[in-house]
Amino acid sequence: MRFQDASPDARAVVYAGIQADPLVSRAASLLADATHDQRILARAVMNGMSTDPTIWQAMFPSLFGADLPPDGPERARSAAILAASLEVAERGEQIRSQVRGALVESVTELLVRRRPGLASAAPASVRRERRILFDGVRAEIHPYDVTIETPGAAEAIDCKWGARGINADVLHQLDDARTHAADEDEALTATIVVFDAERSCAVRLDRQTAPHDATRLISLETLDQLAGR
Repeated sequence: MRFQDASPDARAVVYAGIQADPLVSRAASLLADATHDQRILARAVMNGMSTDPTIWQAMFPSLFGADLPPDGPERARSAAILAASLEVAERGEQIRSQVRGALVESVTELLVRRRPGLASAAPASVRRERRILFDGVRAEIHPYDVTIETPGAAEAIDCKWGARGINADVLHQLDDARTHAADEDEALTATIVVFDAERSCAVRLDRQTAPHDATRLISLETLDQLAGR
């Protein structure tokens, strides 16, 4: 089993530009340290239903209620998350979709790098947009969003904004990588990260016939498990 950079095709060039958008890194940093309610706020706002901040403040009294200290750190973070989420929502539909996808990948990478075993490891142990190659097996066209390339603790992670992104192709690719690694006596954890409610993900998975019993699901509720918490 070995890892390889994705081919620098047109998709990779365009997506690299999206990933380099300062808004992506700023929002990802905020969401990596966010509470569950703050992440729900971000998902709701970024879906683009409304760009009126007062509506969202009224809908999330746990984050913006009058009983909260106006200058408290959590309220300040909620305000920053709301502002960044509104910036995403105000993008055009296609760009908004791309930014949200890049955002989930960035949050995933930030949290994974916080794992006790990886915090002091070389930066190259966690990578983005990488393929996994196996002897005698045709390489997958699409790279994995995030990979952990530490011997004995390798992991292939695909990231999705919503449960609708869970499909047979994704599940087959993850499970195939895990089984091919096992054929080479290598350990590889297959993980799908979905920035959506666990129940929505479970309903979607129940409808899939592709193998997924050995694929780890990380949802909005369990996002911090990526950091080993």
